[in-house]
Amino acid sequence: MSKRQVRRRPGEVRDAILSVLSERPRGASLREINTGVQALIGRAAASSVRSYLRLNSKSLFKRYERGVYVIRETAEPYGKSREILTIDSFTTGRATMFKADCIEWLRLQPENSIHAVVTDPPYGLVEYAPEQQEKMRNGHGGVWRIPPAFDGTKRAPLPRFTVLSRSELDDLAAFFFEWGRALLPVIVPGANVVVASNPLLSYLVAGALARAGLERRGELVRLVMTMRGGDRPKHAHREFSDVSVMPRSMWEPWLLFRRPLDGRVQDNLRKWKTGGFRRPSAERPFGDVIESAPTHKIERTLAPHPSLKPQVFLRIIVRGVLPLGDGVVLDPFAGAGSTLAAANAVGYASIGVEKDARFFGIARTAIPKLTAFKNGDYRTSL
Repeated sequence: MSKRQVRRRPGEVRDAILSVLSERPRGASLREINTGVQALIGRAAASSVRSYLRLNSKSLFKRYERGVYVIRETAEPYGKSREILTIDSFTTGRATMFKADCIEWLRLQPENSIHAVVTDPPYGLVEYAPEQQEKMRNGHGGVWRIPPAFDGTKRAPLPRFTVLSRSELDDLAAFFFEWGRALLPVIVPGANVVVASNPLLSYLVAGALARAGLERRGELVRLVMTMRGGDRPKHAHREFSDVSVMPRSMWEPWLLFRRPLDGRVQDNLRKWKTGGFRRPSAERPFGDVIESAPTHKIERTLAPHPSLKPQVFLRIIVRGVLPLGDGVVLDPFAGAGSTLAAANAVGYASIGVEKDARFFGIARTAIPKLTAFKNGDYRTSL
């Protein structure tokens, strides 16, 4: 069949261009896009590709100098200066912590330099805005639910995700799409990406990460009794005394993704040391349900952060994400550094990124203390 006889389905060239740029979150030249399109759909006129890019440069694509194109929601191209981000940092044990915006930081990192991600992000985004943080710290609520003491114990603040608006939910999805695109080239093929979430919002975060090019691998379930949910209707609790507005939460989803493999699992393990989970023992596989108590009061004293997770739980996950026990674990929303402390405790190298100056300062002293926290011995739970 001649070139003129080739018939393509509507949108085939468009879909091929989007597919090529989805694999290149830092951008590609017109020549690279042409080559990628032809690899996907066969012979395609370079003029068709060029015309589509130009006609849609305002709505779908962004064109930089030297003819580099990116999808509009994605990261800056390769030409971005590595001198634009001024950051503070410190090292403790095998952990290094940076004070920076994690997306900007990721865009400056070399490709294939991180072997796993374990993180508990601000998955409502709004609750970690400066004004909401100030309200929470002053006990004034806002998006944070400030509960009263219960049985002599002061309960920790919880973000109220039911109050988020439609636009705030859309912003959440857009943020995690952008984060996933920035993360994808930095992690090695087969790298596990474990992201703490919430039953009300996990579908948005999971969808955004899948669209960004990460491969969904299920969920890890943290079994934990919390103080979230189970309440009777507000201001009508006596009238509807037998009603719970929402179920009492007894579990927490941790989304599980990975960068697609380079060949078979065994090929990926040999080349990149990733592609699975480290078994707790020869007899037991790594499981997707992990029992967990609430964070110990002593840990909260060592690292006062509203979303602090217990060391015994984090050490199980962190140990498991590097199947051969070798590589670098990243927490791009590091908070008070609990993931880095867990990595220190199990003997892994780790990197944390945190943009909040207060939490960054807390992490400097908290990581060594959490590393030494004995009640977090993961081996007692394996």
